Amino acid sequence: MSAIARFSVRTCLLLVFVGVAPGIFAQDPKVEPTWLHRYVPTLKETTSELSSVTCHYKPIFGQGDTERRLPKTVTRFAVATVTANGACPTVHNDREEAIYFMLKGSGVLRSGEATFPIRANDFTYLAPGTKHSIANNSQDEVQVLVIGLKILPGMAIAAPASPPKVVSLDDLKEETVEGHPTSVLYKLLVGPHTGKRDAINEAYAVVDFFWMNFAPGGTNAPHHHEIAEEIYLLLDGEGEMVAGSGMDGVEGRYPAKAGDAYYFRQNCTVGFYNQTKPDARAHVLAVRAKVLLPKDED
Repeated sequence: MSAIARFSVRTCLLLVFVGVAPGIFAQDPKVEPTWLHRYVPTLKETTSELSSVTCHYKPIFGQGDTERRLPKTVTRFAVATVTANGACPTVHNDREEAIYFMLKGSGVLRSGEATFPIRANDFTYLAPGTKHSIANNSQDEVQVLVIGLKILPGMAIAAPASPPKVVSLDDLKEETVEGHPTSVLYKLLVGPHTGKRDAINEAYAVVDFFWMNFAPGGTNAPHHHEIAEEIYLLLDGEGEMVAGSGMDGVEGRYPAKAGDAYYFRQNCTVGFYNQTKPDARAHVLAVRAKVLLPKDED
Protein backbone atom coordinates (compact mmCIF):
# COMPACT_ATOMS: atom_id res chain seq x y z
CA MET A 1 0.00 0.00 0.00
CA SER A 2 1.39 3.41 -0.94
CA ALA A 3 2.01 6.15 1.59
CA ILE A 4 -0.85 8.17 0.10
CA ALA A 5 -3.24 5.21 0.43
CA ARG A 6 -2.20 4.58 4.04
CA PHE A 7 -2.79 8.28 4.83
CA SER A 8 -6.26 8.14 3.28
CA VAL A 9 -7.24 5.07 5.35
CA ARG A 10 -6.06 6.66 8.61
CA THR A 11 -7.90 9.89 7.76
CA CYS A 12 -11.16 8.05 7.07
CA LEU A 13 -10.90 6.10 10.33
CA LEU A 14 -10.30 9.31 12.28
CA LEU A 15 -13.28 11.02 10.65
CA VAL A 16 -15.51 8.03 11.43
CA PHE A 17 -14.42 8.02 15.07
CA VAL A 18 -14.93 11.78 15.43
CA GLY A 19 -18.35 11.53 13.80
CA VAL A 20 -19.54 8.65 15.99
CA ALA A 21 -18.12 9.70 19.36
CA PRO A 22 -20.55 12.62 19.98
CA GLY A 23 -23.48 10.26 19.37
CA ILE A 24 -22.11 7.78 21.88
CA PHE A 25 -21.74 10.40 24.57
CA ALA A 26 -25.17 11.85 23.75
CA GLN A 27 -26.72 8.50 24.68
CA ASP A 28 -25.37 8.62 28.24
CA PRO A 29 -28.33 8.39 30.66
CA LYS A 30 -29.45 11.52 32.47
CA VAL A 31 -28.59 11.59 36.17
CA GLU A 32 -31.81 11.83 38.19
CA PRO A 33 -32.10 14.66 40.72
CA THR A 34 -31.80 13.84 44.41
CA TRP A 35 -34.64 16.21 45.27
CA LEU A 36 -37.16 18.44 43.48
CA HIS A 37 -38.63 21.85 44.29
CA ARG A 38 -41.89 23.29 42.97
CA TYR A 39 -43.66 26.54 43.84
CA VAL A 40 -47.33 25.68 43.59
CA PRO A 41 -48.80 29.13 42.70
CA THR A 42 -46.72 29.26 39.50
CA LEU A 43 -47.47 25.75 38.25
CA LYS A 44 -49.60 25.26 35.15
CA GLU A 45 -52.69 23.13 34.70
CA THR A 46 -52.39 19.92 32.68
CA THR A 47 -54.78 17.21 31.56
CA SER A 48 -55.17 13.96 33.48
CA GLU A 49 -57.84 11.35 34.16
CA LEU A 50 -59.05 13.70 36.94
CA SER A 51 -59.60 16.57 34.51
CA SER A 52 -62.93 17.84 33.24
CA VAL A 53 -64.39 21.14 32.12
CA THR A 54 -65.01 21.96 35.78
CA CYS A 55 -62.11 20.04 37.39
CA HIS A 56 -58.67 21.55 36.81
CA TYR A 57 -55.58 19.47 37.56
CA LYS A 58 -52.33 21.14 38.60
CA PRO A 59 -49.48 18.62 39.03
CA ILE A 60 -46.82 19.23 41.66
CA PHE A 61 -44.96 15.91 41.52
CA GLY A 62 -45.59 12.70 39.61
CA GLN A 63 -48.20 12.51 36.87
CA GLY A 64 -48.07 15.64 34.70
CA ASP A 65 -44.78 16.95 36.13
CA THR A 66 -41.64 17.24 34.00
CA GLU A 67 -39.85 14.75 36.30
CA ARG A 68 -42.80 12.40 36.58
CA ARG A 69 -40.62 9.27 36.57
CA LEU A 70 -38.54 10.27 39.59
CA PRO A 71 -41.04 9.38 42.38
CA LYS A 72 -41.10 5.61 42.69
CA THR A 73 -44.20 5.04 44.82
CA VAL A 74 -46.00 8.42 44.66
CA THR A 75 -47.84 8.47 41.33
CA ARG A 76 -49.26 11.95 41.79
CA PHE A 77 -49.11 14.85 44.23
CA ALA A 78 -51.38 17.50 42.78
CA VAL A 79 -54.05 20.11 43.40
CA ALA A 80 -57.47 19.67 41.81
CA THR A 81 -59.61 22.81 41.62
CA VAL A 82 -63.35 22.27 41.16
CA THR A 83 -65.37 25.23 39.98
CA ALA A 84 -68.94 26.09 41.03
CA ASN A 85 -71.34 23.16 40.67
CA GLY A 86 -68.61 21.11 39.01
CA ALA A 87 -67.11 17.68 39.53
CA CYS A 88 -64.03 15.60 38.80
CA PRO A 89 -64.46 12.35 36.85
CA THR A 90 -64.84 9.13 38.82
CA VAL A 91 -61.54 7.22 38.93
CA HIS A 92 -60.16 4.04 40.47
CA ASN A 93 -57.07 1.84 40.28
CA ASP A 94 -56.84 -1.70 41.62
CA ARG A 95 -53.18 -1.28 42.65
CA GLU A 96 -53.18 2.32 43.82
CA GLU A 97 -54.41 4.05 46.98
CA ALA A 98 -55.26 7.73 47.36
CA ILE A 99 -55.42 10.46 49.97
CA TYR A 100 -57.58 13.56 49.57
CA PHE A 101 -56.91 16.61 51.74
CA MET A 102 -59.28 19.55 51.35
CA LEU A 103 -57.39 22.81 51.04
CA LYS A 104 -60.31 25.15 50.36
CA GLY A 105 -64.09 25.18 50.25
CA SER A 106 -66.75 22.56 50.90
CA GLY A 107 -67.55 19.71 48.56
CA VAL A 108 -68.92 16.21 48.29
CA LEU A 109 -66.79 13.06 48.30
CA ARG A 110 -68.23 10.28 46.19
CA SER A 111 -67.01 6.79 47.09
CA GLY A 112 -68.74 3.93 45.34
CA GLU A 113 -72.45 4.68 45.48
CA ALA A 114 -72.25 6.77 48.67
CA THR A 115 -71.58 10.48 49.17
CA PHE A 116 -70.04 12.31 52.10
CA PRO A 117 -69.67 16.03 52.89
CA ILE A 118 -66.06 17.18 52.98
CA ARG A 119 -64.77 20.64 53.83
CA ALA A 120 -61.53 22.56 54.27
CA ASN A 121 -59.02 20.71 56.52
CA ASP A 122 -60.87 17.39 56.10
CA PHE A 123 -58.96 14.40 54.78
CA THR A 124 -59.76 10.85 53.74
CA TYR A 125 -58.05 7.66 52.65
CA LEU A 126 -59.34 5.81 49.57
CA ALA A 127 -58.35 2.16 49.31
CA PRO A 128 -57.16 0.47 46.10
CA GLY A 129 -60.02 -0.32 43.76
CA THR A 130 -62.35 2.24 45.33
CA LYS A 131 -64.26 4.31 42.77
CA HIS A 132 -64.16 7.92 43.92
CA SER A 133 -64.49 11.57 42.89
CA ILE A 134 -64.98 15.07 44.29
CA ALA A 135 -67.95 17.27 43.45
CA ASN A 136 -68.70 20.89 44.27
CA ASN A 137 -72.33 21.74 44.93
CA SER A 138 -71.61 25.34 45.92
CA GLN A 139 -70.87 28.60 44.12
CA ASP A 140 -67.42 28.82 45.71
CA GLU A 141 -64.26 27.21 44.39
CA VAL A 142 -63.07 23.94 45.92
CA GLN A 143 -59.41 22.91 46.09
CA VAL A 144 -58.25 19.45 47.11
CA LEU A 145 -54.76 18.01 47.44
CA VAL A 146 -54.75 14.66 45.64
CA ILE A 147 -52.08 12.08 46.49
CA GLY A 148 -51.85 8.76 44.65
CA LEU A 149 -49.51 5.92 45.64
CA LYS A 150 -48.70 2.58 44.01
CA ILE A 151 -49.05 -0.61 46.02
CA LEU A 152 -45.75 -2.49 46.13
CA PRO A 153 -45.60 -5.64 43.99
CA GLY A 154 -46.58 -8.80 45.77
CA MET A 155 -48.38 -7.01 48.63
CA ALA A 156 -51.75 -8.55 49.43
CA ILE A 157 -54.67 -6.13 49.67
CA ALA A 158 -57.67 -6.73 51.91
CA ALA A 159 -61.19 -5.63 51.10
CA PRO A 160 -61.51 -1.86 51.68
CA ALA A 161 -63.21 -0.54 54.77
CA SER A 162 -66.66 0.75 54.03
CA PRO A 163 -67.51 3.54 54.16
CA PRO A 164 -64.28 5.60 53.99
CA LYS A 165 -63.49 7.76 56.98
CA VAL A 166 -63.60 11.54 56.62
CA VAL A 167 -61.64 13.17 59.44
CA SER A 168 -61.14 16.83 60.27
CA LEU A 169 -57.61 18.01 60.97
CA ASP A 170 -59.13 20.42 63.47
CA ASP A 171 -60.44 17.57 65.61
CA LEU A 172 -57.02 15.95 66.12
CA LYS A 173 -54.75 16.67 69.05
CA GLU A 174 -51.21 17.86 68.58
CA GLU A 175 -48.48 15.66 69.99
CA THR A 176 -44.74 15.23 70.08
CA VAL A 177 -43.13 12.27 68.33
CA GLU A 178 -40.38 10.28 69.98
CA GLY A 179 -36.96 10.99 68.51
CA HIS A 180 -37.99 14.40 67.15
CA PRO A 181 -37.47 17.87 68.68
CA THR A 182 -40.28 19.11 70.94
CA SER A 183 -40.29 22.43 69.06
CA VAL A 184 -42.54 20.83 66.46
CA LEU A 185 -45.94 19.30 67.19
CA TYR A 186 -47.53 16.65 65.00
CA LYS A 187 -50.96 15.55 63.93
CA LEU A 188 -50.81 11.98 62.63
CA LEU A 189 -53.33 11.66 59.82
CA VAL A 190 -52.90 8.43 57.83
CA GLY A 191 -50.69 5.42 58.52
CA PRO A 192 -50.25 1.73 57.66
CA HIS A 193 -53.10 -0.76 58.04
CA THR A 194 -50.93 -2.59 60.56
CA GLY A 195 -50.67 0.44 62.85
CA LYS A 196 -52.85 2.06 65.48
CA ARG A 197 -51.43 5.52 66.15
CA ASP A 198 -52.90 7.53 63.23
CA ALA A 199 -56.38 8.91 62.73
CA ILE A 200 -56.79 6.52 59.78
CA ASN A 201 -54.81 3.26 59.85
CA GLU A 202 -55.64 1.62 56.53
CA ALA A 203 -52.78 2.32 54.10
CA TYR A 204 -50.42 -0.04 52.27
CA ALA A 205 -47.97 2.28 50.48
CA VAL A 206 -48.17 5.22 52.90
CA VAL A 207 -45.70 5.10 55.79
CA ASP A 208 -46.93 8.41 57.24
CA PHE A 209 -49.18 11.26 56.22
CA PHE A 210 -48.84 13.99 58.83
CA TRP A 211 -49.10 17.67 59.70
CA MET A 212 -46.39 19.65 61.52
CA ASN A 213 -46.78 22.81 63.58
CA PHE A 214 -43.45 24.59 64.11
CA ALA A 215 -42.93 26.88 67.10
CA PRO A 216 -40.72 29.98 66.66
CA GLY A 217 -37.21 28.65 66.08
CA GLY A 218 -38.59 25.12 65.80
CA THR A 219 -37.02 22.49 63.59
CA ASN A 220 -37.59 19.08 62.17
CA ALA A 221 -33.97 18.01 62.59
CA PRO A 222 -32.25 17.02 59.33
CA HIS A 223 -32.47 13.28 58.72
CA HIS A 224 -32.94 10.77 55.91
CA HIS A 225 -34.89 7.60 55.16
CA GLU A 226 -33.16 4.63 53.57
CA ILE A 227 -36.26 3.00 52.07
CA ALA A 228 -38.74 5.86 51.79
CA GLU A 229 -39.38 8.93 49.65
CA GLU A 230 -40.98 12.03 51.16
CA ILE A 231 -42.80 15.21 50.17
CA TYR A 232 -43.13 18.42 52.19
CA LEU A 233 -45.69 21.13 51.34
CA LEU A 234 -45.33 24.37 53.30
CA LEU A 235 -48.90 25.52 53.94
CA ASP A 236 -48.05 28.80 55.67
CA GLY A 237 -45.16 30.63 57.29
CA GLU A 238 -41.55 30.95 56.19
CA GLY A 239 -38.29 29.27 57.04
CA GLU A 240 -35.52 27.17 55.54
CA MET A 241 -36.09 23.82 53.87
CA VAL A 242 -33.31 21.26 54.15
CA ALA A 243 -32.67 19.29 50.95
CA GLY A 244 -29.52 17.23 50.58
CA SER A 245 -26.08 17.72 52.08
CA GLY A 246 -22.42 17.82 51.12
CA MET A 247 -19.43 15.62 51.82
CA ASP A 248 -18.94 17.35 55.16
CA GLY A 249 -22.45 16.39 56.24
CA VAL A 250 -23.62 20.02 56.38
CA GLU A 251 -27.21 20.17 55.17
CA GLY A 252 -28.27 22.29 52.21
CA ARG A 253 -30.68 25.02 53.32
CA TYR A 254 -33.06 26.87 50.99
CA PRO A 255 -35.41 29.77 51.81
CA ALA A 256 -38.98 28.48 51.89
CA LYS A 257 -42.37 30.20 51.89
CA ALA A 258 -46.00 29.15 51.74
CA GLY A 259 -46.63 27.22 48.53
CA ASP A 260 -43.16 25.66 48.33
CA ALA A 261 -43.18 21.90 47.84
CA TYR A 262 -40.17 19.58 48.00
CA TYR A 263 -39.79 15.99 46.92
CA PHE A 264 -36.95 13.96 48.52
CA ARG A 265 -35.61 10.68 47.15
CA GLN A 266 -34.64 7.90 49.55
CA ASN A 267 -31.45 8.70 51.49
CA CYS A 268 -31.78 12.43 50.74
CA THR A 269 -31.31 14.66 53.78
CA VAL A 270 -34.60 16.36 54.68
CA GLY A 271 -35.62 18.84 57.38
CA PHE A 272 -37.06 22.28 58.11
CA TYR A 273 -36.03 25.29 60.21
CA ASN A 274 -38.65 27.83 61.24
CA GLN A 275 -37.89 31.51 61.70
CA THR A 276 -36.86 32.63 65.17
CA LYS A 277 -39.11 35.70 65.40
CA PRO A 278 -41.38 35.54 68.49
CA ASP A 279 -44.59 35.23 66.46
CA ALA A 280 -43.20 32.98 63.72
CA ARG A 281 -45.35 29.96 62.98
CA ALA A 282 -45.09 27.50 60.12
CA HIS A 283 -47.18 24.48 59.12
CA VAL A 284 -46.05 21.67 56.84
CA LEU A 285 -48.11 18.85 55.35
CA ALA A 286 -45.97 15.80 54.59
CA VAL A 287 -46.29 12.31 53.16
CA ARG A 288 -43.75 9.51 53.31
CA ALA A 289 -44.00 6.33 51.22
CA LYS A 290 -41.91 3.18 51.12
CA VAL A 291 -39.89 2.51 47.95
CA LEU A 292 -38.33 -0.68 46.65
CA LEU A 293 -34.56 -0.92 46.78
CA PRO A 294 -32.80 -2.37 43.70
CA LYS A 295 -32.13 -5.67 45.48
CA ASP A 296 -35.87 -6.02 46.13
CA GLU A 297 -36.56 -5.96 42.38
CA ASP A 298 -34.26 -8.92 41.55
